Amino acid sequence: MPQITANGVRLHYELSGPSHAPVVMFSNSLGTTHHMWDHVVAHLRGRYRTLCYDTRGHGGSQVLDRPASIDDLADDAIGLLDALGLERVHFAGLSLGGMTGQNLAARYPERLHSLTLMATAASMGPPSNWEERIKLVRAEGTAAIVDANMGRWFTPGFVAAGPKALEEVRESFVAIDRAGYAVCCGVIAAMDLIPLLGRIISPTLVIAGRDDPATPVARAEEICGGIKHAELVVLAQAAHLLAVEQPEATASHLLAFIGRHGGEARRGPLGAVSQAEGLNNRKAVLGAAHVERSMGKAGPFAQGWQDFITRNAWGEIWGDTRLPWKTRSIVVLAMMVALHREEEFKLHLRPAMANGLTLDELQALLLQTSIYGGVPAANAAFRWAKDVLGEDAS
Repeated sequence: MPQITANGVRLHYELSGPSHAPVVMFSNSLGTTHHMWDHVVAHLRGRYRTLCYDTRGHGGSQVLDRPASIDDLADDAIGLLDALGLERVHFAGLSLGGMTGQNLAARYPERLHSLTLMATAASMGPPSNWEERIKLVRAEGTAAIVDANMGRWFTPGFVAAGPKALEEVRESFVAIDRAGYAVCCGVIAAMDLIPLLGRIISPTLVIAGRDDPATPVARAEEICGGIKHAELVVLAQAAHLLAVEQPEATASHLLAFIGRHGGEARRGPLGAVSQAEGLNNRKAVLGAAHVERSMGKAGPFAQGWQDFITRNAWGEIWGDTRLPWKTRSIVVLAMMVALHREEEFKLHLRPAMANGLTLDELQALLLQTSIYGGVPAANAAFRWAKDVLGEDAS
């Protein structure tokens, strides 16, 4: 994942998707990284270009152990857009990311097509509430508060189920730099965005978790009271980190909203896609390491072929936003089963999962291929899936 200096801070970011598609920018919450968006982004892949980054002091972004403000975090986001040459985006932020979004929308309205604010607030109570947390984390690290946070971030049912996503969030939280976390706590402690709400003119969607004790529904209603045109959605069975607990519902509301507000994905006409765009799509789907190995092993004789498939298959076809990448992955897998192409099936299976295909959907897909492609073909495909996914396909 690359880094870039924006507003004087090195930020870790991931930019993926067809280069001619509208950009959706995601900003993470306090104590998480850009990976909190993984299961939401999967629903957008191939239809939109997605930009995820780690807030300063988090994940792979630079830690600056000095006081910062919410203006600074918004300026980081604008600096990242400037450095990447992106003029306007749809912005989505959760908790601290949503606070960043409110400030950004009020101060830089010309940079946003739309604004989506999730599980967030315009102010978060007296600074004394945060000063105690800052002191504890600086002394003992984020591990000292991880259990309390998990209890606020997820509903009891989600915690009891113990999904893999829960453990990933927990591990990520414990790994957050104590100084980076403390500085961002200070940002929230000093923040008061209520006077700025009336200046927000971007189409705005506010999503709240019905069971969120950290930023309850009343906080979302306060934002909607200040942004008169804002729409409010309350998700059932969701606490604070609703993008992790309810990614499908979150993505569904987000997609519907940005689709109504300048979020129409534009089809790239055949022949108008550059080699670089095709290479970006190929790396985004199959992984940079695999693509670089393939290109490196090609040699002079096969280089023309590599260029051809990069430009045509990955630029013109995978770059056509009329079908999202999940749908394209399903089509590829079904065709590889029917044609008994084991190598290509295995190559595309994990990318299909990254594009949003679930294990249940994979099983249904393979069952359907048995009817239209033949039982022996499907039988082989179940075996190939087990080879690739191992225990995940048990």
